[in-house]
Amino acid sequence: MVDRNIFRKIQDIRNKALAKYSHFNVGAGLETTDGKLYLGHNIESSSYGLTICAERVALFKALSEGERDFRRIYILANNEEFCPPCGACRQLLIDYAPNIEVILLTDSGAEKSYRISELLPEAFTEKRLK
Repeated sequence: MVDRNIFRKIQDIRNKALAKYSHFNVGAGLETTDGKLYLGHNIESSSYGLTICAERVALFKALSEGERDFRRIYILANNEEFCPPCGACRQLLIDYAPNIEVILLTDSGAEKSYRISELLPEAFTEKRLK
């Protein structure tokens, strides 16, 4: 069960999402192995391809601060459905956090947990580049 303090932080960041086109607010919390939490929300553009997901915002914030070891990522949308990461987010997570646990949340307290490798089986990784 997710810690209530972490859950509230992810709800708060989700509520700050800049989703003026889809109105689909998503918040993410990326936890490092030493317990730091990097938060992110989706940011939409009128040129939809430039939109960035909450998971990538959190990941890029952490990476830009020098973090390299991640334990889990929490994802929460503004509906009662689980919100799994999109393909682009899955690829970046497998690249930078290949052993991460992905925890999907709803406001009602439901949660599902996966390993990123379950969400992106047979992933293209740096091993294939050698």
